[in-house]
Amino acid sequence: MSRRRPLPWLTAVAVLAGGLLAAPAVALSAPPAPPAEASITLVVPFAAKGPTDTVARALAAAMSARSGRAVLVENHAGSGGTAGAAAVAATRPDGNTLLLHHVGMATAPVLYRSLPYDSRRDFEPIGRVVDVPMTLVARPGFPARTLAHAVAYLKRERASVIVAYAGMGAASHLCGLLLSIALDVDFIQVPYRGTGPALADLQAGRADVMCDQTTNTAAPIRSGRIVGLGVTSAGRLPGMPGLPAVTEAGIRGLELSIWHGLFAPRGTPTAVVADRAALLRSALASPAFVAAMKEMQAVVATPRQATPEGLALLLGEETARWAPILRKAGQYAD
Repeated sequence: MSRRRPLPWLTAVAVLAGGLLAAPAVALSAPPAPPAEASITLVVPFAAKGPTDTVARALAAAMSARSGRAVLVENHAGSGGTAGAAAVAATRPDGNTLLLHHVGMATAPVLYRSLPYDSRRDFEPIGRVVDVPMTLVARPGFPARTLAHAVAYLKRERASVIVAYAGMGAASHLCGLLLSIALDVDFIQVPYRGTGPALADLQAGRADVMCDQTTNTAAPIRSGRIVGLGVTSAGRLPGMPGLPAVTEAGIRGLELSIWHGLFAPRGTPTAVVADRAALLRSALASPAFVAAMKEMQAVVATPRQATPEGLALLLGEETARWAPILRKAGQYAD
C-alpha cells in the first residue's frame, strides 16, 4: 500500500510551529560575556615595605575600589630606582603598566651618566600623587634628644657618626646629602638595599642617624622605636607637633618634601593617559586614601596637580633644581 505524503501546507505549519517553539530558547540564551578589563600594574622601582611602596599599595586599593578593576603593585628594585623605571619605559604603552616614582625621576639624569632612558622624553606624565615630608631620626639611646643638641653633636662627632640611607638615589640619600651640605660636614654614609633594612639597623643601634619619609618613620617615632629629632618641612606637622622644623635649629637648605608621581610609557594614547589621570584624581579623593595619607603625614595632591600638565611642570622644575646640587657634590652612581 502506498504511503501518503503530507500536504504542503501541513509541512509549512510544522516548520513555522517548530520555529516559534525554538524562538524562546534562542531569546533566553545568555549573550556572550564582554571581555574582562585587563588589570593595571603599578611598578614601584624600590623594595617592598619602603616609603614609595607604602604609597603605592594605598593608591592601588583606592584605584581598584573606584574602577572595579584589579590594580596590582609590582616591586622592581635596583640601581636607585632606575631599573624599574627602565622596565616600564620599555613596556607596551597600553596604559596597563604604570610607574609610581618620586623625585628620583628628576635626580637620576645626573646621578646616572649612562641612564638607559630619558626621564622627560620616555614617559607620559599622568599626575602627581602625594608630597611626603622628611624626618631626621636617630637610634634609641642617641645622646642628643633635641634638634639643637643633635646639630651640635653631629658637628662635634662628625668623624664617627654613621648616617644610614636606602641606596643611591633614594629620598633618604638625597636628604642625607642636603644635611651634609647644610651642616658642612662629611658623614660616614652607609647605603642599604631599601628603607626597611636601613631602619632596622637604626632601631638596632648599628646606625646613628637617618633622614627619611614620614610614611615609614611616623609609626616607629610614635612607638619609641626610634627618636624623632625634626622635620624638613617649612613648619611643624599637624600630626607630629612635638617635632620642630629644621629651620628652628638654624639649619638652612634642608627644606625637603618628597613628591610622588604616576607615569606611563611614552606612546601611550592621549585618551588612555586622560582616563588614567581621571582615575587617579578619583582615587586621591577616596576617604580611605585620604585617611591613610593623613596618618602618615603625607599631603595628597590637588586636582590641578594630579594632571599630566601638572606633573610635567613639576618634573621640569625639580630636574633644574637638583642638577646643580648633585653636580657640585660630585655624587654619581655609575
